[in-house]
Amino acid sequence: MSNESSTQVQNLEHHECWALLRTVSVGRLAVLADGRPDIFPVNFTVDGGTMVFRTAQGTKLSAATGGEAAVAVEADGVDPDTGLAWSVVIKGTAALVKSTEEVLETSRLYLFPWQSGRKDAFVRITPDSVTGRRFKVTDPMTWWTQISQSARTAPE
Repeated sequence: MSNESSTQVQNLEHHECWALLRTVSVGRLAVLADGRPDIFPVNFTVDGGTMVFRTAQGTKLSAATGGEAAVAVEADGVDPDTGLAWSVVIKGTAALVKSTEEVLETSRLYLFPWQSGRKDAFVRITPDSVTGRRFKVTDPMTWWTQISQSARTAPE
């Protein structure tokens, strides 16, 4: 692969983004909480053309579902065999799953949070946009310098 092609970024098609999201279960949820940006790791699952996560009462839930809550979720991965990385971003609206029928349907998604504790709230994100990209992971030796090393080992 030439140096030029190794720096190219490939924009992913809509269906490729969803297929990649189905291969991972953790992403980062970005919300506005008290007028400031905040970000939380979430376990999620894809349900049709939406994304669902479980959470407990707290900042994440209130920020994600307050009014017409605009949110973003980013998930990514790397194929160790090819060295190709990908990143998908969903931007949309989050809403608490409320009706008994929807809660029962959503609870069948096998969505198990990593952190223990009661996580009774199901939140569904309906996307306005889904974008993604794929790119070759750069060999660290192409950007690593003595300056990088000095910054890490500088006395505190």
